[in-house]
Amino acid sequence: MFAQWKQEKAISGLVDEAQALADRLAGTKPHFVESHAAAAQFWAAHHLSQGQDLHDLAQWPKKDVARFVSSAQTRIAALRKERHYDSSDGLAVWLHTARAVTEPRILPAIREVWQHLMKAGPNADSMAEDLIREADLPPGKGRQIPTGFTTED
Repeated sequence: MFAQWKQEKAISGLVDEAQALADRLAGTKPHFVESHAAAAQFWAAHHLSQGQDLHDLAQWPKKDVARFVSSAQTRIAALRKERHYDSSDGLAVWLHTARAVTEPRILPAIREVWQHLMKAGPNADSMAEDLIREADLPPGKGRQIPTGFTTED
């Protein structure tokens, strides 16, 4: 019984984290949303260059999703320690997306996040292109909602 309560509390915390991100994107200045959208595109291109298409997270085997969550958490902590907040925020979008694959209660919040990122201004795309070029990565897929995360899905 205690283990079940503890697990429920943890899931509730993950839902709250994702919703907090959605709320922050809804109530902030356009350049903040553009920064998140650009950083999310950068991380998608980074992983695509390594053979992992983050846009298809919903189709990944569960063990691969869990491995991605673990590595993303570690990388986010390192990026924040180095004060690379914009980059860590973009990876956090993908972290929440991966968590939503395994926990459907996160899905409404992360769908809202993706809707905000898709509505970001055109600066998001040019910022993403600059980040990708500076990292010497091949171009990514551009700004798009991952499979299974549109409001129509």
